[in-house]
Amino acid sequence: MNDNASNVIAAPHGMEAQQAELAARVARNVPGDGLHETAVRGFWLIQASEPSLPLPTVYHPSVCVVVQGRKRALLGEDVFHYDPLNYLVVSMSLPISGQILDASPERPYLCLRIDIDPALVSELVQRLPADKSPANPGRAVYLGRTSPSLLDAVLRLARLLDMPDEAEVLAPLAMREIHYRVLTGELGQRLRELCDADGPAQRVARAIDLIRQRYAEPLRIEQLASAAHMSASSLHERFKAATAMTPLQFQKQLRLQEARRLMLVDGMEAATACHRVGYESPSQFSREYRRLFGAPPRREVMSMRGATA
Repeated sequence: MNDNASNVIAAPHGMEAQQAELAARVARNVPGDGLHETAVRGFWLIQASEPSLPLPTVYHPSVCVVVQGRKRALLGEDVFHYDPLNYLVVSMSLPISGQILDASPERPYLCLRIDIDPALVSELVQRLPADKSPANPGRAVYLGRTSPSLLDAVLRLARLLDMPDEAEVLAPLAMREIHYRVLTGELGQRLRELCDADGPAQRVARAIDLIRQRYAEPLRIEQLASAAHMSASSLHERFKAATAMTPLQFQKQLRLQEARRLMLVDGMEAATACHRVGYESPSQFSREYRRLFGAPPRREVMSMRGATA
């Protein structure tokens, strides 16, 4: 297992004050546990009052900045720990398991999520000096060390939650700076690569989009490779480098997560959800569902309903 856990290092003194203010502002603006959309488009607040089991879900392109507590994201065999010292970047839509490690009612887990704006990334990349470092394909999820400049931009954005009259004008400026700091920070090249319309990262992203659109249909690698303008072998290699899974494994996770949503949110029976997402064999569906979520469909969904009641 590739564990990208952060070392226990104290934050610089100035950053400690910023993090304390940030935690207080987030806590004041969340109504309770869960994911909450703010009045600023693309800016979300997250709170959890207790640790959690690994929960598979689809992470969309975003920057996650923890202000209190600790969490880990699992992608295949890779583990990414993030806390107030490290931010997480997801550059493509990926099925990831998230697990909150450090949280309590007295000191809840608090996190900010900023959606990545591809148009803004493209605009900023045009203004940045060309990156002449050789291409180094890596995961479409990575950790960066939280810098004082990034934390300052995030704090200014959070302050606008209490100044709605100013947010309309100033929030886009803070969002722009956050994108800039991520692009110029550690491993920012992986985010830049998405702006190369004919580059391998963008081709893999197109393949991911196609799988997401047609996840319930039989997957034909040749059709996927054609849409990505790559050979089947090249797509397989690049896809696995970015997502830690094959296209077929990726599709399977999307199917199972959508089936779970249909049962949990829409109240659909397991057999109906099974066929809705493209499974022909209920026994295969149940087996693979249990492997991903830890229990058969009916039992796992009932457990989740009880936990959120």
